[in-house]
Amino acid sequence: MKKLISMALLSFLILTAGCSSVTPTSTPGGVQETSTSGTLTSVRLPVGYIPNVQFAPLYVAIENGYYREQGLDVQIDYSMENDNAVLLGNNSIQFAILSGEQVLLGRGQQIPLVYVMDWYQQYPVGVASKTGANITQPSDLKGKRIGLPGTYGASYIGLIALLDSAGLTEQDVSLDSIGFNQVEALTADRDDAVVVYAANEPNVLKSQGVDVNLIKVSDYTPLVGNGLVTNEKTLTNNPELVQKMVTATLKGIQYVSDNPDASFEICKKYVENLANSDQALQMQVLKDSITEWQAANLGRSDPASWDNMQRILLKMRLLTNSLDLSKAFTNQFVP
Repeated sequence: MKKLISMALLSFLILTAGCSSVTPTSTPGGVQETSTSGTLTSVRLPVGYIPNVQFAPLYVAIENGYYREQGLDVQIDYSMENDNAVLLGNNSIQFAILSGEQVLLGRGQQIPLVYVMDWYQQYPVGVASKTGANITQPSDLKGKRIGLPGTYGASYIGLIALLDSAGLTEQDVSLDSIGFNQVEALTADRDDAVVVYAANEPNVLKSQGVDVNLIKVSDYTPLVGNGLVTNEKTLTNNPELVQKMVTATLKGIQYVSDNPDASFEICKKYVENLANSDQALQMQVLKDSITEWQAANLGRSDPASWDNMQRILLKMRLLTNSLDLSKAFTNQFVP
């Protein structure tokens, strides 16, 4: 899903230098439009993935009117994550759902991103293997052949963090770039283990009768998962808009956590063919996703997770210098 950050920077520079050729989707602070319920601020919200039950809080916040209560008309955009980081830094959009490493990699390339609400309290990446392989902890990965989408993005970073927790490096394992074919690769024994999103592929494998062990990155090295991100300009010029987005989105997260069955029904209006899919499987994906959102204080970033994320990115040489993390995230909008 993700491209190299250097390409994102190139696009950012092109967009910034050629503003006359770019048509912003909204003006800073959002585009005002008139609706039957009054004047609403239109917000385009890129999420970096296809329609999926994992976005239930957003669907609920739209369907139950939580965004409209805040004077917002939110439209979900399923475009690519690095493109969103560039548009956000360029101020062509004011919000996006991005992962923590994207924020730091962007800021390392002078893209002024700011993380304002932690959605995934647990980094959603893990390593799955068949139970017969006896891979139950990070140290067991030494010498193993591991399938992953590629040497980029959250899957790659999560794997390196997991190896690091056991004192291992990339040189201690054999990596197999397989695209998003983890289920097929593991089922066919092409790889000893595969890097997965913890709420997704393990449940698919189990539904196919494959017993798996799952090693979650979050159990060994807390990192920063997906959250609501804005840019420095919006944060400075329109903090009220940021507060409204955070408040409504958190309300959606809380509703889904408290009402998974009702939320699943709402998802059917937004996710094509969900009603005709394996209901038990998709419901389990939602329930496991809810587990990854939970925290004593919903939405609040853990500074230690940001420290860990920066340390891993520096170790991987994806960042060349340490950043001022106080500028990369804020908890000021989270109750």
